[in-house]
Amino acid sequence: MLGSMTGVAVEAQAAQAVNLCKTYGAGHATVRALDNVSVAFEHGRFTAVMGPSGSGKSTLMHCMAGLDRPTSGTVYVGGQDIGKLDDAGLTKLRRDRIGFVFQYFNLVPTLTAGENIALPVALAGRKPDQDWVDYLAKQLGIADRLSHRPSELSGGQQQRVACARALVNKPDLVFADEPTGNLDSTAAAELLAFLRRSVRELGQSVVMVTHDPHSAAYADRVVFLADGAVVSELWQPTADSVLERIRTLGA
Repeated sequence: MLGSMTGVAVEAQAAQAVNLCKTYGAGHATVRALDNVSVAFEHGRFTAVMGPSGSGKSTLMHCMAGLDRPTSGTVYVGGQDIGKLDDAGLTKLRRDRIGFVFQYFNLVPTLTAGENIALPVALAGRKPDQDWVDYLAKQLGIADRLSHRPSELSGGQQQRVACARALVNKPDLVFADEPTGNLDSTAAAELLAFLRRSVRELGQSVVMVTHDPHSAAYADRVVFLADGAVVSELWQPTADSVLERIRTLGA
């Protein structure tokens, strides 16, 4: 078990997996996507999750975000065992307590940027905190683009809209799945700098799946997966130290 798990109460974590297993298929065709994974993601930390294709990165994120149910083991979000929630409870958890940023933005094309940002609040039947929306838009540099539809925005602007949407409910945890995968280097750096600031200045908790050592270097900590298991972690990473750890693990 990782050192960061030792002696730390579940309630002290933004999210935590305990002995998490996920298998697909049966018999000789069984694939073990997660193999007894125990890992914690701390409040107010930026954690990157890395590993080769098929290592279990996305499966771990999906199970911890309530998008998929593990075969066995327990997932806690903010101290709550989400395995005890029914489908309606999981939907409410994802809407109110978890933010998502995806590689392909996942914006609603018929809504304006402002309407996309407010969508999680609208789905909950509430009115957005306009001061908070305005603050996010200003911080992300899209305050003058809120009346535009996604087709009228650059890829970087669309991803910033997605970031604001992820934060609009002030969630316990933000999951970002390859958020810079469709961005040029400048837009990627701007997005990662914002995620970094949201952790440092707003106390947000961010877990980012990435394959890019330069992106991982924005994090406080990198967790490495291989063959469905956590095999290493690295604190205060740099791009060079991440590359070196990847080489070590691949040897």
